[in-house]
Amino acid sequence: MEKLLDRFLRYVAIDTQSNEESESQPSESKELVLLNLLRDELTTLGVKADLDEFGYVMASIPANNGKDSPAIGFIAHVDTAPDASGKDVKPQIIKDYDGSDIALKAVPGLFLKPSEFPELLLHKGETLVTTDGTTLLGADDKAGVAEIMDAVQYIVTHPEFKHGPIRIGFTPDEEIGRGVVKFDVKKFGADYAYTMDGGEVGELEFENFNAAAASIHIQGRNVHPGYAKGKMLNALHIGEEFDALLPQDQRPERTEGYEGFFHLIGMKGSVEDADLTYIIRDHDKSKFEKKKQLMRRCADFINARYGEGTVTATIKDSYYNMREQVEPHYHIIETAAKAMEMAGVKPRIQPIRGGTDGANLSFRGLPCPNLFAGGQNFHGKMEWVTVESMEKATKVILNILSLYSM
Repeated sequence: MEKLLDRFLRYVAIDTQSNEESESQPSESKELVLLNLLRDELTTLGVKADLDEFGYVMASIPANNGKDSPAIGFIAHVDTAPDASGKDVKPQIIKDYDGSDIALKAVPGLFLKPSEFPELLLHKGETLVTTDGTTLLGADDKAGVAEIMDAVQYIVTHPEFKHGPIRIGFTPDEEIGRGVVKFDVKKFGADYAYTMDGGEVGELEFENFNAAAASIHIQGRNVHPGYAKGKMLNALHIGEEFDALLPQDQRPERTEGYEGFFHLIGMKGSVEDADLTYIIRDHDKSKFEKKKQLMRRCADFINARYGEGTVTATIKDSYYNMREQVEPHYHIIETAAKAMEMAGVKPRIQPIRGGTDGANLSFRGLPCPNLFAGGQNFHGKMEWVTVESMEKATKVILNILSLYSM
């Protein structure tokens, strides 16, 4: 049987960075390299699998328990975030981690430090996998992919392991918010599912942000600066003024827990025109709607000051809090919590300060909470995971299947 670490290292070596500027699906053809590989690996294991035109790998394992058990799905995404390069990933493997600073050796002077990331100390004695400092690692979500595949390998090589119907799904483009846009829930055929896309061991999440994206266009007026008094409208300054109208204490760096935020993620332009892009987040639907209303009022204020048409605000919802869809099926949370306890893991039920494919799937009729995959510091060169964390995630998958087979 292939070791989980070897599988994980094979997956992270493949560049699967998604592209938010692309309109195709998958957004980058290179994602198909890993998706094709996963389909082929499943087929080699004797599992019926296919890859459709939109880049979704779906596989099924028939029940062997002779019971009327629900079909349980496990889903992970193959793409890595646009925030940092996913090309030529060169992992570092630190066995029996002793709690000291870790040099990310490709960048002199760059260290992964417990003083900055104290959660490292929770994993002393484990085998740590880090980046070399030049790329992200890809544990988000190739750790989840490897864990699911490791569980599949166990199931097909241990026919004595009793289970109900199993569904496996691998998706592209989660990192750019399009992971399950064309995912065929009916074809997938699961009654309930779990995304393996969380962080630290024990995370169990069925609440996520309500999310929207906002595009703010500022139309300025350029005049020679020597003769600009009373005439120039500097779009860049107006953009700064617009941003200053939003609550300063509702930014990502100043919020936690259930607190929502406005996050300015891009600003570009010139005196003549400028564009600001935001994401808006809140767990509470009412507060979420008020945040969108506030942004529109800010646009109205600027237009009243400088003239109608100075600011154009376009706000589009991205996804919603899955809690209202999952809570009526709370047994899937209770089962996951029990599965963790069976694996020696203390469950930590908490809200996701982000999104998950499970949110959109839940609103399309497939209740789908999120489980830990073990990675930390996603989307950047400080990303890491331990082999033991991934092994625990695999055990949780198998325990869930056993519990639903009883």
